[in-house]
Amino acid sequence: MSANFLLTKWYLDCVAETGDTVIVYAAHLQWNTLSFQYASTITVLDGKVGAASSLHGIPLPALNGETLTLRQPGLDIAGTWSALRPSIRRTAFRDRDGAVDWHCVQPMAEVDLLLRKKFRILGLGYAECLTVSVPPWQMPLAGLNWGRFLSREHAVVWIDWQGAQALRSVIHNGEEFRQASVTESEISFDEGRRRIEMDRGLVVRRGLLGDTFPEIAKLARLVPRSMLSVNECKWRSQAVLHTPESACKGWAIHEVVKWND
Repeated sequence: MSANFLLTKWYLDCVAETGDTVIVYAAHLQWNTLSFQYASTITVLDGKVGAASSLHGIPLPALNGETLTLRQPGLDIAGTWSALRPSIRRTAFRDRDGAVDWHCVQPMAEVDLLLRKKFRILGLGYAECLTVSVPPWQMPLAGLNWGRFLSREHAVVWIDWQGAQALRSVIHNGEEFRQASVTESEISFDEGRRRIEMDRGLVVRRGLLGDTFPEIAKLARLVPRSMLSVNECKWRSQAVLHTPESACKGWAIHEVVKWND
């Protein structure tokens, strides 16, 4: 079954200096005879959280050199991500049935996007693509802590896969650290010499996968019930990166995902 499973999932975001935020998901699933596309947005405008989703008119982001272009007619959003840092690529999981390829396409980007033809958002952003060739419910995962922190001087991304094949990595301006402490509110690495404090000031999404992505719940007959009961909490935080040289303010988007038994 897994030999016929391929999920390509894009995640893109942008946070303006004011805190206005746009998060975009775009995915394509090919599974046996099923072909399924999905896109959604989470927005924070003037402190108000909104969400939208679509199953129609969903081209995946297009990468041309250092520029990533997004056009989502079904969600009335379009924009460009212009890379400010080199890409990062890792195999996050692998077994005999398949693998998870994590491609951090743009750890830091200058973003210019237009939402609903009237809201223009300018700021720093991030883009990644997961390519998954093994059904997620077959992977021995217990939880995930993921996030990114951006300021004009610093780009930090962390990934903490918990389970039989654990992976913990913090990458700061291209330098990777495998020994780190990762919690909901603090990331500590480089033997404690660098750390990020996050205020968890705004929850942008909280709930079960089957509730927060109702369109995906339509696959309920095809996937194990446990997959739809995956619990996620995602924050937009004001954050501070402490290094031996300075303390730098920025914005973080981060999440905790737990697989229920």
